[in-house]
Amino acid sequence: MTFSVWAPGKSRVRVRVDGEIHAMVEEAGGWWRADVTGADYSFFVDDDETPLPDPRSLRQPDGVFGPSQVYDHTSFEWSDQAWTGRALPGSVLYELHIGTFTPEGTFDSAIGKLDHLVDLGVDFVEVMPVNSFDGTTGWGYDGVLWGAVHEPYGGPDGFKRFVDAAHARGLGVVLDVVYNHMGPSGAFLDRFGPYFAGRNLWGPALNVTGPGSDEVRRYVLDNALMWLRDFHVDALRLDAIHAILDTRATHLLEEMAQEVDALAVAVRRPLSLIAESDLNDPRHVTPRAAGGYGLAAQWCDDLHHALHVFLTGETQGYYKDFGAPNALKTALENAFFHAGTWSSFRERTHGRPIDKAVTPGHRFLCFLQNHDQIGNRAQGDRMSATVSPGVLLCGAAIMFCSPYTPMVFMGEEWAASTPWQFFASFPDPELAEAVRTGRRREFAEHGWGESEVPDPMDPATAVRSRLDWSEVDDPAHASVLSTYKALIALRREHPELSDPRLDAFSVEQDDRVVILHRGRIQLVCNLGTTDVPHPAGEVLLSSQGVRDLVVPPENFAIVAR
Repeated sequence: MTFSVWAPGKSRVRVRVDGEIHAMVEEAGGWWRADVTGADYSFFVDDDETPLPDPRSLRQPDGVFGPSQVYDHTSFEWSDQAWTGRALPGSVLYELHIGTFTPEGTFDSAIGKLDHLVDLGVDFVEVMPVNSFDGTTGWGYDGVLWGAVHEPYGGPDGFKRFVDAAHARGLGVVLDVVYNHMGPSGAFLDRFGPYFAGRNLWGPALNVTGPGSDEVRRYVLDNALMWLRDFHVDALRLDAIHAILDTRATHLLEEMAQEVDALAVAVRRPLSLIAESDLNDPRHVTPRAAGGYGLAAQWCDDLHHALHVFLTGETQGYYKDFGAPNALKTALENAFFHAGTWSSFRERTHGRPIDKAVTPGHRFLCFLQNHDQIGNRAQGDRMSATVSPGVLLCGAAIMFCSPYTPMVFMGEEWAASTPWQFFASFPDPELAEAVRTGRRREFAEHGWGESEVPDPMDPATAVRSRLDWSEVDDPAHASVLSTYKALIALRREHPELSDPRLDAFSVEQDDRVVILHRGRIQLVCNLGTTDVPHPAGEVLLSSQGVRDLVVPPENFAIVAR
């Protein structure tokens, strides 16, 4: 077999295979190759005697500092040959973290909970990053070997079993991937070539625009295609694309969208790219034919922020502007609250308006909670720790009755009491302490004291963040769960509720009362102190039916005229 690695400008490269070192031959373009038989391998660059894993490694059984291992994608026996994929428009997503979704924290244990998601009514499972990172537990955003699946979760075959099982149940799989930075431990790519170009807030940033960047861009693009092709994943969620610094005429994301569209034709199923962006730039989700990047959708933080402030009353930090009168109406009708308007948090104008006549709402993901918005609170407390179940369900009703693509964070559907806190497990004591200090400093800027911030390196922090599945059978939690199911079912039953046309959607807001107009259907949410009569018509769903949880005036009603 042939071992190869890109290491331009190096005087020599050697490969150690199953303990024996072999010289490699330099070929065109800075690639080095050697024909050797074996399984475990690592590289030596120039005269450095430190063995390095393969930047394109497909398996790291002993962690990111250990040798890479040969892995054959074709050896897995798939059973999803009949799977034709799922389209993103009209779907409901469910975000989960493999390590805390179940007590065991593995792909195989997560398979045992997929029927719960089917019963809930979701269409896609969005899995937080599963690439290899240093340590055993973590959120996954500090990955350094993007093609290798984290071994404690079950490795590459474990992830394939999960995807296969999801497809067998009619569930699509979205994978969260991180192309804006490398993690702080085990990022050896710069030892091989010009992979890095400075740093951003989270770590080394990739060189996608400077000298030598052609192969770096290929590294990113090949990784994206690998997940979709070899792991049968249906969509990728692209983390923090605003931190990818690309000045080329064709942006990396546009190039990725082109190649993913081509792959979709080849595999004959829809493949989607979903961006996380802080830019409020509609060009990301504008089709390429109209001058955009051609991404399928993006997370919409403005919708979250407006909903969060309306439901909780919190206005600190980046929530400040969303305490303005009718902020929820503005965000719901326009997707972006900041659309060329002043952002006090950024101290500048921010964003650009979308064209509601041509941009469908399904291109924007709407959520009450997600891993960031919970985990970046000092205690990692969920919304259900702040508001009553009735208020939470008002927010859920707005989300599911909106023209946007809804996403639920794991446990939200039953108002889970477990927090979702920031945790990591870096073995290096200096790095661990730096992470502790950094998190405390970050939270202090938002008004939280050091004593309020759990130690991210304490294993108990990750344990606290695991879902408690026994809550599902508790009557109080079960009532919330049944309402989430009913809301999703109503969205499917009544096309008006999933209609993505933003120019056919309007919202009324009078302080604590919000009314969504969805064709012949209206949603009335009242968080105020004054009773608001429901419009005449058939009541499709009302929070008055959630026994022992909702006391007027905390209520919502969905009425068909």
